[in-house]
Amino acid sequence: MAGLLKQNFPQCKIFFLGRTYTEEVVALSKFVNGFINYDEIEKLGETDRIDHIKKYNADIFLHVFPKKEIATLASKSHISWRVGTNSRLYHWLTCNIKFNLSRKNSDWHEAQLNLQLLNFLSIKTDLSLEEIRTLYGFNKVPVLKSEWQNLVDKKKFNIILHPKSKGSAREWGVENFQKLISQLSADKFKIFVGGTAEDGKSLNGLVKDNPGVTDLTGKLSLNEYIAFIAACDGLVAASTGPLHLAAALNKTAIGLFAPMRPIHPGRWQALGEKAHHLFLSKSCSDCRRDQNCHCIREIDPKQVVDLLNRS
Repeated sequence: MAGLLKQNFPQCKIFFLGRTYTEEVVALSKFVNGFINYDEIEKLGETDRIDHIKKYNADIFLHVFPKKEIATLASKSHISWRVGTNSRLYHWLTCNIKFNLSRKNSDWHEAQLNLQLLNFLSIKTDLSLEEIRTLYGFNKVPVLKSEWQNLVDKKKFNIILHPKSKGSAREWGVENFQKLISQLSADKFKIFVGGTAEDGKSLNGLVKDNPGVTDLTGKLSLNEYIAFIAACDGLVAASTGPLHLAAALNKTAIGLFAPMRPIHPGRWQALGEKAHHLFLSKSCSDCRRDQNCHCIREIDPKQVVDLLNRS
């Protein structure tokens, strides 16, 4: 959205309102002028919250991720154009520009749906996924420390496996990553396992059983992990943040998905020139309420190997 706005209105200033954990990702984009930390705003009293927002002299407030308290704050800050959707009652009370935007059963990608909130500006918003993937503007990548840079083998394809998702997505399973590792040639690939320190506890066996694999779990800050992804060649994961970061950084990003709505790849696939996604073309219903989803776990590791070998 920021990229499309800058493309059409080069002189506009864009501020991203988000939680603390999003700041280092937002900072990658040349299209965003500043970050407003909502975690800090929440600590303020109502009057101070309003004063804090007013100081940005904003003309437009786009409610991309709807939250009642934020919609109320934007309204009380008297921002001229407050853009939301008709599907939320509180937007009827707080927004003066509203769109019919139904996400749950849509065939559009999440990025395409978000762009529809810009329709009031009379610009082209019906972009293809190929057009959207050029709008990240991620050119402010942190410098990778030499201790991590030295782990990257310039003679091999450096691949990060990110098996866990912290509950944000259906997972492919450690067993499948184990099979994937066994099928990747040590002569061609250098393999890293990424994730949080908590992830590392459940992945300990995966690393111990594969002495050629380098364990990164819990060892990198988010900024360092971003820089490490940028230094490598590819990443394999379920529908997680690192997958989307890898795609945005123009790396081979292979996403593993369950076929059910609304978490299917049509809605959430990573967008990038080298991004791919795998899923079973079937009805995923019997495991809909179970995080242990056999519909994603039945994806054959050989399909991942074939994609990587073609990269």
